[in-house]
Amino acid sequence: MLDPEQLYALEPRWADSRGLDVQRDEQDQAAGGPVLIHALTGFIDAGSVTRLVGEHLLEHLPHEVVATFDADQLVDYRSRRPAMVFEQDHYSSYAEPRLQLHELVDRSGTPFFLLAGPEPDVQWERFAAAVRLLVEHLGVSRTVAVHAIPMAVPHTRPLGVITHGTRPELAGPIEGLPPVGRFPTVQVPGSAAALLELRLGEWGHDAQGFVVQVPHYLADTPYPAAAALLVDQLMLSAGLDVPTTALLSAAEETRQAIAEHIAGSDEVARVVHALEQQYDAYVGAKGRTALLASEDVPLPSADELGAEVERFLATHADPSPSAGDDEDRPEGGWSSPDED
Repeated sequence: MLDPEQLYALEPRWADSRGLDVQRDEQDQAAGGPVLIHALTGFIDAGSVTRLVGEHLLEHLPHEVVATFDADQLVDYRSRRPAMVFEQDHYSSYAEPRLQLHELVDRSGTPFFLLAGPEPDVQWERFAAAVRLLVEHLGVSRTVAVHAIPMAVPHTRPLGVITHGTRPELAGPIEGLPPVGRFPTVQVPGSAAALLELRLGEWGHDAQGFVVQVPHYLADTPYPAAAALLVDQLMLSAGLDVPTTALLSAAEETRQAIAEHIAGSDEVARVVHALEQQYDAYVGAKGRTALLASEDVPLPSADELGAEVERFLATHADPSPSAGDDEDRPEGGWSSPDED
């Protein structure tokens, strides 16, 4: 492996720091350091939730760049081509991919870190080793991943959140949310964020993640309600104080727009109603403890929502691109290890 320290550049004032601009003694270290949230876009990211969370934190909290990763070494530009602007007879701008580690300060004055940008396409092991160096250099106590997957659930019911972590204590149920149960042992498409969590656990560092379940028929359009829910989980798990007004306002606008459209389409209303019945059966049935699918309950297909919903959602989609949302989505979904 090439030297992972050569994969990023620390800003000068952070080069000799231990995370909070001061050298902490052993007692301070034992009390726990700041958390590091990572929001890497490009893998599934249903509802553009990962992107929305990262952008929201940077927009509404004071922050500064701590380290910048070398995108030329990590990003495959041909698979996720950066946008450029051509004006009449010349190129005028280039949307340079940026994978950066930021220090943010919440409303109560608590500092934490955010690693945001495109998921590396290559050199995952070296990338994980580089993040480990930063975690240890900055005295990070825990890393937290945010992610979103499409699920056959209705937008009219509470969203579920799947938890996972390097220790059982980090992957417990979330109070106040519907239980989503546990996945059986499955084989899943890998991601840089997943490998990072695995390796950090092997290296003795705490790492956890939250995966929100986005209604599958809304997976291709920004869904701020799911982003707001993940920010709430970050506040609860990491003890942070982060404003959510902007996300909640956007979520309400989205909800109203979808409700208006469904009211005018019997076909769409029928499919959403079927999802509601399925959801209520899972939550309300005796002994039912999960929202995960079982073989004896058929799931409505996303295709049943029809081209009408797709056209509607396209008119309300955020114009900014979410790199890799489509091409990086696994075609075959998740499978059992025995199936291969």
